[in-house]
Amino acid sequence: MTEQGQHRVVIVGAGFGGKYAARALRKADAHVTILNGTNHHVFEPLIYQVATGLLSPGEVATPVREFFRGQKNTEVLQGWVTDVDPDARTVTATAPDGVPYQVPYDTLIVAAGTTQSYFGNDRFAEFAPGLKSIDDAVELRARIMSAFEMAELATDPAAAERWLTFVIVGAGPTGVELAGQIAEIARRTLPGEYRRIDPAKARIVLVDAVDRVLPTFSPESSAAAEKRLRKIGVDVRLGTKVVDIDATGADVQTSAGTERITAMTKIWSAGVAAAPLARRIADATGAPADRSGRILVEPDLTVPGHPEIFVVGDLMSLDKLPGVAQVSIQGGGYVGRTVRDRLAGKNAGKPFHYFDKGNIATISRFSAVADLRGLRLSGLAGWLLWLGVHWAYLPKGRNRASSLVRWAVAFLGRSRSERAVTSQQINARAALRTVASTSTAASLKQTEKDQEVAAELTSAG
Repeated sequence: MTEQGQHRVVIVGAGFGGKYAARALRKADAHVTILNGTNHHVFEPLIYQVATGLLSPGEVATPVREFFRGQKNTEVLQGWVTDVDPDARTVTATAPDGVPYQVPYDTLIVAAGTTQSYFGNDRFAEFAPGLKSIDDAVELRARIMSAFEMAELATDPAAAERWLTFVIVGAGPTGVELAGQIAEIARRTLPGEYRRIDPAKARIVLVDAVDRVLPTFSPESSAAAEKRLRKIGVDVRLGTKVVDIDATGADVQTSAGTERITAMTKIWSAGVAAAPLARRIADATGAPADRSGRILVEPDLTVPGHPEIFVVGDLMSLDKLPGVAQVSIQGGGYVGRTVRDRLAGKNAGKPFHYFDKGNIATISRFSAVADLRGLRLSGLAGWLLWLGVHWAYLPKGRNRASSLVRWAVAFLGRSRSERAVTSQQINARAALRTVASTSTAASLKQTEKDQEVAAELTSAG
């Protein structure tokens, strides 16, 4: 319960930005409310390992309430935030049952994250899902594992080849890591388990319009990553733009013309866009936004003209900072401390300064690349650094312990413990489409019936 007159801080989002902002406020004289659409925090740097069967959802997703069990000034409410009224200083959210509710604030911290961007081609989403949530990861795992089962059932060699072709769009860290892991599934995990197909003959195609993989890394690290990808059998297509995607493949365009890649499994990791909430805040406050919809914030991460509203992480645009976890972590901590100091009557401090700790991306088993402030590592040395950093940042002791065991089983052996696919996972998207189409059809029928009744009443009158 909020004490009478106590300052109310509302944090939208329980990702890295929201989590670290709330932690910094644990001793502040304020009532902190965290609003999150799901009941869990996702450790996004490892979500691709859920999609490829290395880790379970529970090892990268931690209940938000568990984080703040001992933080007495903090409450957690589940709901998707849909609107912000800066004049009334209220936030509107939708509860899991669909009922909207409002939460008042004195200070608002927005850390809502991003959504997948298809660059205006949203129709691609049905055939090439992205990887932004646990639901996405579980669905992708079902698609990847089921592709081999469908190939085994195929009686036509051409159909089997389509099922054994995987297209990943986007050569950033997520795309590179997914391509490497799917290659390992096909080459290391599955051989010997099938009788009609050879999983090792699977074709993994990594496509991007850029001129090198991992474009935010140094050219040397990009070259090392591409060399390793090609060595493990990934078909790297750079300078290649995806112009269309449908159920059976993707059309790509290069300087030589347009080519069709037939593939039943497509994955999109080419871009992100600010969550729709950013646009609503920009419209309500008059704040400028960049091309991706991110809000251009002041040096202290506040919305121009609204010192009570902070924006952190992927929703903010400042000095061309990248949309990576460290920006969210550091920004969240900075904002939490700033609000705490304000409430204590202290000087708010210096403008936000991002300390770039470098980039790390894993390519395959025992192989990664790392750029760390002038130090470049690749191969086993890079992989060991990647392993240590990610293990250290996992949020809970049990997550670290179980993840370490699963990594040992997968990397030292061939097995992946998270390969189970349920019918619910396979049919989830189809079921949602069926519900949507049924609802639309019912609505249309009801409209037609209403029109018929109205016509009868009119003629009777």
